[in-house]
Amino acid sequence: MPLVLEQPDYAWFLRGASATEVRVNDRVLTRSCLLAPDRLVEDWPARDPGALTEADLQALLALRPDVLLLGTGARQVFPPAAWRAACLSRGIGLEVMDNAAAARTYTVLAAEGRRVVAGFLLPG
Repeated sequence: MPLVLEQPDYAWFLRGASATEVRVNDRVLTRSCLLAPDRLVEDWPARDPGALTEADLQALLALRPDVLLLGTGARQVFPPAAWRAACLSRGIGLEVMDNAAAARTYTVLAAEGRRVVAGFLLPG
């Protein structure tokens, strides 16, 4: 079987994520961040999945997603119900999962050319 190095046609390539870090291109991020294929927002102020605010959601929505992924660290923790309502009213899909699962899902959706935005919560 031939092995071929695929080069994504977008600027920010997610290499993986865990409960403590996110690897984007050649960077290792240890603070919460937002990622879209064409944009990286480092140091997103959100840290605790139990204390997410409307401002945290607005930072994600500002990147104009069709699908919004929320990685909540080591385990899945759902955001406030207002988040789901806000996404639903805008026709935006919201999926919540642990960081590793969010990274895998993001990679698939970005490769399909979807307008996906991911928020990764990190304790740093």
